[in-house]
Amino acid sequence: MSGFDDTLSVIDFVISDEPAPHCQQCGRPRSDSPSGDFCSENCQRVWRGRHTAAKPAEDGGAQPSELPEAAPVNPLTWLGPAPVGAFAKPGHEVLDAVVTFVSRFSAFANEHAAPTLALWYAHTHVAERLYVTPRLILDSAEPGSGETRVLEVAQYLVAKPEMTISITPAAIFRMLADGPMTLLFDEIDAVFNPKTGGNNEDLRALLNAGYKRSATVTRCVGDAKSMNVTRFPVYAPVALAGIAGGMPDTITTRAITVHMRKRRFDEAVEEFIEEDVERESAPVRAELAEWVGRVGDEVSRARPDRPDGVRDRAAEIWRPLLAIADAAGGHWPETARKACRHFVLEATAQPASIGVRLLADVRQIFTAEHTDRMVTAELIRELHAIEDEPWTDLQGKPLDSRRLAEELDRYLVRPKDLKVSDKTLKGYRIDGDGGLADAWSRYLPPPETGATSATNATPQVTATSGVAEAPSSAATSATRVADGRGTQQPLAPALTSPVAEVADVAPAKPDHDTEWDR
Repeated sequence: MSGFDDTLSVIDFVISDEPAPHCQQCGRPRSDSPSGDFCSENCQRVWRGRHTAAKPAEDGGAQPSELPEAAPVNPLTWLGPAPVGAFAKPGHEVLDAVVTFVSRFSAFANEHAAPTLALWYAHTHVAERLYVTPRLILDSAEPGSGETRVLEVAQYLVAKPEMTISITPAAIFRMLADGPMTLLFDEIDAVFNPKTGGNNEDLRALLNAGYKRSATVTRCVGDAKSMNVTRFPVYAPVALAGIAGGMPDTITTRAITVHMRKRRFDEAVEEFIEEDVERESAPVRAELAEWVGRVGDEVSRARPDRPDGVRDRAAEIWRPLLAIADAAGGHWPETARKACRHFVLEATAQPASIGVRLLADVRQIFTAEHTDRMVTAELIRELHAIEDEPWTDLQGKPLDSRRLAEELDRYLVRPKDLKVSDKTLKGYRIDGDGGLADAWSRYLPPPETGATSATNATPQVTATSGVAEAPSSAATSATRVADGRGTQQPLAPALTSPVAEVADVAPAKPDHDTEWDR
């Protein structure tokens, strides 16, 4: 198509009699705009500049000399002449411009925040081509830390923004019936915080499910005489801002969390004047939408390499952002992976559940004692002795054998009968059915390299004599007996015999099954 034909298509589009419901440039509602196609004069200029741009000659486009000297004057009197188009910027320059723009109004806690925001904003423009859209969480310890400002800037850079502090699930899925839009929630801590009466299970479920393109909610629509079952799509990019601590875990596992902090007195940012931001952001957003739209199919098909240790859902939600970074080129592939590594592996993790903390402390105790089994009473005493842990005060009560069994049972760890001297007591083992080893391997990180593993510990009692191994010298060694933990404790030195007489010592575990396994 020649440059003159491009110009005619612009004229035909602008003078069309049928108005569009949303701005053809930024996707926002046109509101009271006198134009039937655009929400502002600036959006009109940007759109016309893009669509009258010359294409490279090698792609069959016209040479600049073949284009008209100036773009046609729009019949809407409030529009000025369109700027002369230029070739599209490369992706890395487009994303760099987004980083520069958002950094003008916010002081971020680290170097990874602004690039991550740029990638997230970019993915909203091709969300309909992706299968997954990560949630973005902006949280802070105190109000006034800048998370709302990030959302205010984001609404001028993302696709089809809808900024709100109060909206019902019914309104959301009806709004999304026409296709994905970018939902920007502020003060989300008030929505989900149980201390302020927040419940909103329907909204939580919608946000959980809507990060995948196949997600829908089913509702009955119509009156009593003509009721129909309707499936509403709920897939959409979502950003959530609020005070830290009130977000449901099921949402945070589907999200990239950017922690905001109050600015220091020596950290300066530009004043946020919304009408100026709207005007100045338009070309940045237009270039972002144009570039990522061109590479959208490539991004949707990409299977980018991810940093070591990033797996499962974290890998799933970072995949579109890494793919966009790879398509941009330049420093962005490396920058994106550094950010991914930071937010997934290095940033402060969410507090572990009470069950995971219990598993970790039990492993610590078993490792320190070099044992592979321990009776319940002794294990509880050791847990109570750990400082800065809640085992002496769980909702006003100390951890007891029943609560210990209930917590560990969720991980399929169950107490077993352990033979201690002439008694049979309940306790826990590492190996075997109902042992701790499987739960440790699934819910805890690997133990530190070089640490002695409790899994390899064995009782220090002979299998045949039923007594502790004799010391080489009665004068310098102490006889040891089993104490029910698979370890031995020193007794007084033997006085007249190289081996002290010990009755009914629990035997060590032989190669075949014994009462340890019953």
